[in-house]
Amino acid sequence: MTSAAVGAGTTGDQPPPWWLYRGDGIPAGDDSRRRLPDPPPWRSFHGEPLQPPPDERDEEIDRKLGRPDTHAVRRADRAECDMVNAAVMLRRPLLVTGSPGSGKSSIAFRLARELRLGRVLEWPITSRTTLRSGLYEYDAIGRAQAAMAAPGSEPRTGDFVRLGPLGTALLAYERPRVLLVDELDKSDIDLPNDLLHIFENGQFTIPELVRVSRREATTSVYTDDPDRVAEIHDGRVRCRAFPIVVITSNGEREFPPAFLRRCLRLDLFMPGADDLAAMVRAQLPLLVDGQRQLIDDFLNRPAGDSLARDQLLNAVFLTTGGAYAEDREAWQRLITGIWHSLSLER
Repeated sequence: MTSAAVGAGTTGDQPPPWWLYRGDGIPAGDDSRRRLPDPPPWRSFHGEPLQPPPDERDEEIDRKLGRPDTHAVRRADRAECDMVNAAVMLRRPLLVTGSPGSGKSSIAFRLARELRLGRVLEWPITSRTTLRSGLYEYDAIGRAQAAMAAPGSEPRTGDFVRLGPLGTALLAYERPRVLLVDELDKSDIDLPNDLLHIFENGQFTIPELVRVSRREATTSVYTDDPDRVAEIHDGRVRCRAFPIVVITSNGEREFPPAFLRRCLRLDLFMPGADDLAAMVRAQLPLLVDGQRQLIDDFLNRPAGDSLARDQLLNAVFLTTGGAYAEDREAWQRLITGIWHSLSLER
């Protein structure tokens, strides 16, 4: 396992030539960054059939990150960019650890936007999440009901299979998909170990499709992408470009050594004033004095008072209406309600 710690972002000099990800959230304007280098031989896959690429532009990315700010570029910390680029080039999962609000999941969206890799596949983890739920779901009841409704006909099995975020990421794309595995430390104790085989082999089998592969050698199934289907041969999903996997953790538990050996690790600290101002400016371009004061208040909270960055955005947005500009007491009550600490929720 390789680990790096990241603090506040910096406005860096010219990025190193080997960087694909620059941490500025600005889409690549040339083909050199869009053409990823070949993976190491031990991380090379050759899955088929080749799937059509996702749309490069995704509204969800813009909603998460705001507009790309090409006039005031603020690049992420050098350590962050080094580790993210290493994970991309080595085709290894990136385990990002940090407190809520430190910007862990934003890395996945910046990656997808900068390298123009399309929609981020999001897999939120809970204590009830299983490996299969990330790979695919099979609606056996729906298929039985369809067979009863049309006696004598045989419903297509693929019509009742939907790939999950992980399963969709492992389809055979020419360029990798970005997969966000969010808050893995909330998972059942077995899930990290269950992921090892998938991360090593880049493929999985759907038994329900293998059983019918003799009469349905190629099957269309639904994917995690809205209104999209994918072709699968013989009930097996095999990747071609291993997905860029960003795994987030709040640091609430330790992961098995075998899992950590297969990841690159990045530790994030809370962002500084300039980073928060850049985040606010991406969503609300005009940053006024009262909003700058909010950023200072946000950073000067009591020790241990954990807040997320979207709570700051909520407060800043309210200042644009000016409703509480003249009533400081009412404004402070509102801010206290908006900035309820996350420390008790963890």
